[in-house]
Amino acid sequence: MIRIVDDIEEKQRIARSILTALPEWFGIPESTENYIRESANEIMVASFEEEKANGFLCLKETGKDTVELAVMGVLKTHHRKGIGRDMFDKATRIAAEHSYSFIQVKTVQMGKYPEYDETNRFYLSLGFKEFELMPNLWDKWNPCQIYVMSL
Repeated sequence: MIRIVDDIEEKQRIARSILTALPEWFGIPESTENYIRESANEIMVASFEEEKANGFLCLKETGKDTVELAVMGVLKTHHRKGIGRDMFDKATRIAAEHSYSFIQVKTVQMGKYPEYDETNRFYLSLGFKEFELMPNLWDKWNPCQIYVMSL
């Protein structure tokens, strides 16, 4: 079941449980804590199986017409089951209902780490297009690839 999560404490509890289970993608404690903290103020869509969250994503406004897929995680045991795509479909409907025209997402450039190559391929499969590479946004080991999509 995919649903919107409104309760601030539930948002942070879900973000913490999913992100800490994915150290390959969320292995920098300060960054992970920042995602958890910021989730309280963002639109959260989560996937549940028997009342337990197995994935979530958050949307954050970055401009009058643009929303960012700020963070997304699906438990590894649930990868490749369509959960990410289902959450994304729900999130894009919500973004369109809020009159956003574009959605963007930032990730590590393709070719740097196998896990992030999977992430890049996932975003491309959703229909995102390369927008800009910002090699120094985070650090030299993690060049930032920005993808964008029209809603």
